[in-house]
Amino acid sequence: MNPIYKYRLTLFGIIAGALAGYLYYNFVGCESGSCIITSRPLNSTLYGALMGGLLFNIFQTNKL
Repeated sequence: MNPIYKYRLTLFGIIAGALAGYLYYNFVGCESGSCIITSRPLNSTLYGALMGGLLFNIFQTNKL
């Protein structure tokens, strides 16, 4: 089975989380620059991708 098809829900979660992380940085962000996650767009995007992938992976079913 194609791994992209098999893990499509998790991959969708990664993409959605990355987009949400970047949007959070863009609209909320951190004005002082001392925030660890939201001080740079890369940090916020990667954190969002990780959280989105983990969240959507909960709903992934493994068919044998």
